[in-house]
Amino acid sequence: MKVKEKTFGLEHTQNKSSEVYTLFLHNDDVNTFEFVIQALVEVCRQDENQAEQCALITHFKGKCDIKRGSLPELEPMMEELHRRGLSASINLN
Repeated sequence: MKVKEKTFGLEHTQNKSSEVYTLFLHNDDVNTFEFVIQALVEVCRQDENQAEQCALITHFKGKCDIKRGSLPELEPMMEELHRRGLSASINLN
């Protein structure tokens, strides 16, 4: 008797984990540039220059993509940004 292996579940799981998501920071009128920059450095592990550029882009354009990666990598960052009072979202590329 020939047994068929069902690989759809494994392939589907592998594809899900390899999907690339983007974490966005959204502009607000509450937080200072210094606070936003410090949060991006601490939470998203950006260097000071990158964090400053992201803060400026967010201010002038309304949002900025601040990090790309897997959903399990980005969700804790988004939650921490929310905890600090910043507006952030994740989108699938």
